Amino acid sequence: MATLTNIQNYNYGLEKVFPEADDFLPLLGTDYVELYVGNAKQSAHFYKTAFGFQSMAYAGLETGVRDRTSYVLSQGKIRLVLTTPLSSHSPVAEHIKRHGDGVKVIALWVDDARQAYQETINRGATSYMEPVVERDEFGEVVRSGIHTYGDTVHIFVERKNYNGLFLPGYQPWFSAYNPKETGLKYIDHMVGNVNWGQMNTWAQFYREVMGFANLISFDDKDISTQYSALMSKVMTNGNGRIKFPINEPAEGVKKSQIEEFIDFYEGAGCQHIAVATDDIVFTVSEMRKRGVEFLYVPGSYYDSVWGACRCDR
Repeated sequence: MATLTNIQNYNYGLEKVFPEADDFLPLLGTDYVELYVGNAKQSAHFYKTAFGFQSMAYAGLETGVRDRTSYVLSQGKIRLVLTTPLSSHSPVAEHIKRHGDGVKVIALWVDDARQAYQETINRGATSYMEPVVERDEFGEVVRSGIHTYGDTVHIFVERKNYNGLFLPGYQPWFSAYNPKETGLKYIDHMVGNVNWGQMNTWAQFYREVMGFANLISFDDKDISTQYSALMSKVMTNGNGRIKFPINEPAEGVKKSQIEEFIDFYEGAGCQHIAVATDDIVFTVSEMRKRGVEFLYVPGSYYDSVWGACRCDR
């Protein structure tokens, strides 16, 4: 199951430009992330209580949607959509049956969803959703989509002609229960775990199909413990707002965390969502008060990461 972890203390205003990225789309940012979950209402309560997300929008039977229920949560620039099927025969139900709760859609904000779709299809992407125009009294949104690793998809969202809250088909979700935010600002990066020998394949996909550049690479000597190891290539778009590390297992005494994820998730998928905060001490302290459990990380880990990233250079 994908987790909302790896909180970063990062200044979003200091964007770094990567001219080696083709950036032909271009991508303006992360629009939303949609998770398929067994109980969207219950999950929404958890994300509000534990992480401080706020009620934003809703779609379901009351809004004319017959096959699913979706709750939209927001905090900072982050929008999460939690979706539950209303039928055991729906694609949403099949996804949950195989993977459990997890990320299905990584939606990317673009200026032209038709062009983004055609450009990526021409470069070898597999279609998930041809361009669709969705309208209501607030204007129109154009969306299109392509497949990526495992059952994960990218949806391109064009909303320059839309003034509504979220998307057509959604209504405002008013709730008397909105706990205080915990300081989350935006999505820093989203990690994809892929199987043995697939890291370079998907790094090439992001480079050739979506115009990304390889920001940094790690081999099993950079990221390893006594028992576990992994390899990773971090792919970024030209403005640096979208970063997708692609991880694959590496040989170790025991199974790596990447291989364990693939075994339990039953395939490649988005392993975690890294989010930024301006005050990591406040954010972590506040979440601990709400019952969020954090991994114990020895001090030597940060020394190793500092050296591997060559942050002093």
